[in-house]
Amino acid sequence: MTKILVVDDDTEITKLLDTFLSGEGYDVAVSSNGAGALSAASSLDPDLVILDIVLGNEDGREVLRELRLISDVPTIFLTGRGLETERIAGLKLGADDYIVKPFSLGEVSARIESVLRRSGINTLQHQIDAPNIVFGDLQINDSTHEVRLAGELLDLTSKEFALLSFMASSPRQVYSRAQLLEHVWSSSSEWQNEATVTEHIRRLRAKIEVDADHPLWIKTVRGVGYRFEPQAMNHAVNHAVNHA
Repeated sequence: MTKILVVDDDTEITKLLDTFLSGEGYDVAVSSNGAGALSAASSLDPDLVILDIVLGNEDGREVLRELRLISDVPTIFLTGRGLETERIAGLKLGADDYIVKPFSLGEVSARIESVLRRSGINTLQHQIDAPNIVFGDLQINDSTHEVRLAGELLDLTSKEFALLSFMASSPRQVYSRAQLLEHVWSSSSEWQNEATVTEHIRRLRAKIEVDADHPLWIKTVRGVGYRFEPQAMNHAVNHAVNHA
């Protein structure tokens, strides 16, 4: 997994980038100061560094100078200074690119991929590793047929994975058992008992729900069928806050 080190003393920025980049499939580490950044760069050997120019009382350009003594890791400056002279100065110091605040997350992703490509990092592997469906702590990767919940790899059968991936691809869409048989099993109630769906839903809930008897991710719609509920992640957050 491609490793990115984010260095910024603004906790809102680091939290935003950590959440976004982790969702994009990157392995993210965070540091708030120069000393921590240099230590992390040495111990973690990141593939890319995002470095804010202003780190409290520290100058990120000085941090980059020291970083270049121990590593040639590709580095993107993050800054509120958009002047051309500032960008040129940073590039001359050895930065590989610039992201000017305020920025869009789409721009961040594009610049990271561009720098990694120029540096020869395997972006194809990153694309394979990146989950394509993410709801909070639940990550579904169709390329590798893996599901992670709160970072833990779940042991799903191929049909359990196919069922979850299909329903999560259309959140809140209600599917009958007959429809799930058709789309997931490529079958019908004429050939296969709908109880097959019920049993697989039961097994899936046992693996992804905190309480399978009171499911949050996969809801039963009485008299109709089932739906995937993306708001389950909000329930989980509220539960953690209320019990903190």
